[in-house]
Amino acid sequence: MRMLRQVIVFDAADLHTESTFWAGMLSGYVFEDDDWHSVIDAEGEWRIGVQLAPNHVPPDWPHGTTLQQVHLDLHVNDPRAAHEEAIALGARLLQPAPGLDAVEGHQVYADPAGHPFCIGWGHPSRETLAAYVADRLRQTEPSQGT
Repeated sequence: MRMLRQVIVFDAADLHTESTFWAGMLSGYVFEDDDWHSVIDAEGEWRIGVQLAPNHVPPDWPHGTTLQQVHLDLHVNDPRAAHEEAIALGARLLQPAPGLDAVEGHQVYADPAGHPFCIGWGHPSRETLAAYVADRLRQTEPSQGT
């Protein structure tokens, strides 16, 4: 199956607050309908949908009675700036890292509707990850006999 698009969809009782938060995190835009908002990133890609769920109960991460069902990992170069921006947009810090100046780490936040997400840094670059994937794929290819 070839994917044309991958969109994460969040339920929220307050569509405006939730979609505005994610548009801010992605430096993007919101296109609104009555019970659905589409969040478009800075490059014009549709990344997140927010659907109206008037009875939405936020997850209580990590050990609550309403458990997390899905979360996003956002990888950044500047964790301090990302933290400040997330908080300014309405995120709550759920689990701090030992230090934002560490070479590698992550922090766990909740968006305005209570959905957990992580901001991580120091993880493999796109190039390193692409090389790793290519190497692993070469290792799993059946050898061709001559």
